Amino acid sequence: MSLITTYCHLSADICSVNGEIVAKRNIESDESWFRQIYKEQEFAYPKFNKMDILSQAGFLASELIKRANPRIATAYGDDEIALFFANHASSADTDMRFVHSYEHNGAPSPSLFVYTLPNIVLGEIAIANKWYGENMFAVLPKFAPEFFFNYGQILLSGSSKAILCGWLEILGNAINVFLFFVENNVENGTAFNHENLLKLSSFNL
Repeated sequence: MSLITTYCHLSADICSVNGEIVAKRNIESDESWFRQIYKEQEFAYPKFNKMDILSQAGFLASELIKRANPRIATAYGDDEIALFFANHASSADTDMRFVHSYEHNGAPSPSLFVYTLPNIVLGEIAIANKWYGENMFAVLPKFAPEFFFNYGQILLSGSSKAILCGWLEILGNAINVFLFFVENNVENGTAFNHENLLKLSSFNL
């Protein structure tokens, strides 16, 4: 049976893991919200500062999930964890920043251009963890529990023994992130199905 063993939410001002708040945004800080989380949680990955905001969100949520579920680091081979993310806005937030750099600076920013595809976040997470499993980024009209469940089952019936997946939506000040880790052959967790995905996501569909 497949179980959701760990999950993380990121919103515009709250970060939680397994339903427990781990960080609250300090609106008086000069640091960006994701930078606040990075420093408060004492992560050490210098490349974080060069990532676009979508990749920063994916990195933070995945690291928090790993920290809450230490067995992830030891229970799986480097090609046994699949990555499967989706959103509605694709990389629009970075795309707009890229266009702005072209219009206002006279030349497009190469550092932004690198991130003008949403699946780059998958590459960032895979590189940071040396994971080489299946990966896909889908662009959907809205969060679709059935889609995550059905594709997740396909992955888990193949060579993948676990999946890190979820909804990763960033556009302007709107932050709506729900990542979750699904495992087979474990004792504790929440059944991986449509109803539980909708419940844990807290999305109003």
